[in-house]
Amino acid sequence: MDTCDVLIVGGGPAGSSCAWGLRNSGLDLVILDKQKFPRDKICGGWITPAVLSELQIDPAGYARDRLLQPITGFRTGTIGGRALETDYHATISYGIRRREFDDYLLRRSGARTIEGVALASLQRENAAWIVNGEIRARLIVGAGGHFCPVAKLTGAKRSGENAVVAQEIEFEMDERQQAACEVRAEIPELYFCADIKGYGWCFRKQNFLNIGLGRMDPHRLKDHVAAFVRFLRDTGRIAFDFSAALPGHAYLLYGVSERKPVDNGLLLIGDAAGLAYKQSGEGIRPAIESGLLAAQAIIAARGDYSRARLENYQTLLARRFGTSGDWASMAGQHLPSAWIGALGRSLLETRWFTRGVVIDRWFLHANQPAL
Repeated sequence: MDTCDVLIVGGGPAGSSCAWGLRNSGLDLVILDKQKFPRDKICGGWITPAVLSELQIDPAGYARDRLLQPITGFRTGTIGGRALETDYHATISYGIRRREFDDYLLRRSGARTIEGVALASLQRENAAWIVNGEIRARLIVGAGGHFCPVAKLTGAKRSGENAVVAQEIEFEMDERQQAACEVRAEIPELYFCADIKGYGWCFRKQNFLNIGLGRMDPHRLKDHVAAFVRFLRDTGRIAFDFSAALPGHAYLLYGVSERKPVDNGLLLIGDAAGLAYKQSGEGIRPAIESGLLAAQAIIAARGDYSRARLENYQTLLARRFGTSGDWASMAGQHLPSAWIGALGRSLLETRWFTRGVVIDRWFLHANQPAL
């Protein structure tokens, strides 16, 4: 039977960042993933400079062999309404392809990897975990996203969770499609639904285009997506058809998720713990930061992986991401939905709110320095 100190289930940004954070700890690490990397991943695919700083990634070095699209601003508005363009005239974010980014992080992590093998069984035995009847680990880290098998098999994933649902697609445009696309690579476009319960996006990354829409209300998601795609065509943002279906996925928002990220010999990180930013739904930075914070907690535990010793991880999460709701969420609990929609549409037509709140705070988290 293979043995290790820490088994990380999931080789995405959360899992690979946790392994990278443990690279000098002396612990024997294994990353298990049901996919073989590089693999495609449904995701809008953008990161802030803070992410590169936290992971000590040189942008020029990374971009030599991979796509790293500088973003200098955003075009924002409501679906069917007026749009505003905010240009910072400096790089404020980067577009990436998750296929490349995740593979890069996994290979750089330094951990042993077992790819193409799903977690099928998990038993607790003498203060250790037995995985698939073949691997014994003293600590298991669930990093398998919203549908993480560790969360499912340990009871952390509950039925009836209030998840955000989304559909999106990313494809490489041919020459005809490139000529018929008005979306500029350096200015991604964000359009909120009329009821402000979700938003659609259109990101161009060189010749690749990512289109999607996510909502807190899962009802009639396909109708909302279809209406958004029609809006992009009617306004000339993309003057071409694409026949491929938009795959779906889901995630939990931090402060809304009820998943418990800590138990005896167990930590959940990234989307497995439900850590996506509440206002934007963005999950890459929270995934990476939770992986790094989990690594800190694991090192501090000094080999004692009881729940009491690992509780420090939950403290680190609360310190980093906060414990209370934002003002918009608190107001939303007391205002009729029609009022919220009208107020949101009005605010989205003002430049101070668009730049200072929507972009700076909700999407860039410019007020929060890197770890």
